[in-house]
Amino acid sequence: MGYKVAVVGATGAVGHAILEALDEVDFPVDEIVALASSASIGKEVSFGDETLKVKELAKFDFEGFDIALFSPGGKVSAEHAPRAANSGCVVIDNTSHFRMDPDVPLIVPEVNRHALEGFRERNIIANPNCSTIQMVVALKPLHDVARIKRIVVSTYQAVSGAGQAGMDELYRQTKGIYQMEEAHPKEFPVPIAFNAIPHIGDFMEDGSTHEEWKMVVETQKILDPEIEVSATCVRVPVFVGHSESVNIEFESPLELEEAVDLLQNADGVVVMDRREAAGYITPKDAAGDTAVFVSRLREDTTVPYGLNMWIVSDNLRKGAAWNSVQIAQALAEDYM
Repeated sequence: MGYKVAVVGATGAVGHAILEALDEVDFPVDEIVALASSASIGKEVSFGDETLKVKELAKFDFEGFDIALFSPGGKVSAEHAPRAANSGCVVIDNTSHFRMDPDVPLIVPEVNRHALEGFRERNIIANPNCSTIQMVVALKPLHDVARIKRIVVSTYQAVSGAGQAGMDELYRQTKGIYQMEEAHPKEFPVPIAFNAIPHIGDFMEDGSTHEEWKMVVETQKILDPEIEVSATCVRVPVFVGHSESVNIEFESPLELEEAVDLLQNADGVVVMDRREAAGYITPKDAAGDTAVFVSRLREDTTVPYGLNMWIVSDNLRKGAAWNSVQIAQALAEDYM
């Protein structure tokens, strides 16, 4: 049995990656349509050996379609995802708009696939923030054995997290520096080339940014509401691949050797941890892959039960498109 699938935001970086992932996993598609704004009507995108002409989202009727994978931006999802859901089409939304809605499951299949059970409440499933996804995939097997009490995480996030415009800005500014041109930031608050910006999303009253808040509340919704999370999110001049330095405090002992063994046997995790030059993962290494990579595992002796690790993943693949397609696979296998 095949499904009728719509990809919304098909001309964006994540939309392209979703189409690629659907083809890569050989998702059972009987019919597929690429949707975007009126400005993209008639543009062509690839799905395997097929070429799809983009249709206008605002005029599209979702009646009869089974699954819609959305990545068009929060405001667009807010308007059109409920319209698709009300027509009977299950929406998998990659924006932040529905994530904290109590009636909308927030899903990372390796972590809380069981939470899909309530998806018919709204007919909408939320895909978490890219940085949250890779962290909880790595932490889930550890939390199951030795409950996590507190997480302190610093992220080093690629410019592709801001879409194609973010990548274009890094390219222009890097090229411009060598041509003695002055940088004029548009997508980021200050120049990103050869820089690091501790500011992703709007600032909140407590001094946190919205990106940092998302890591806190999404981790609690997906993994455990009692885990305390402190996050600092930084944009760095990397095109693809988010990195995270994660410090974990457990409620009970967990030996380093056991933690390594748990991670090596965890679904979706690859441990690359040799204590030598290049014996660790970098975002360049992870780009194009679907795994969550873990390196630099070591005990934190400043707390009774502590562990440090370095987590890297492709934010466009596992952090967005791949996770969305994994959710679609889980739906097809368990509920459809």
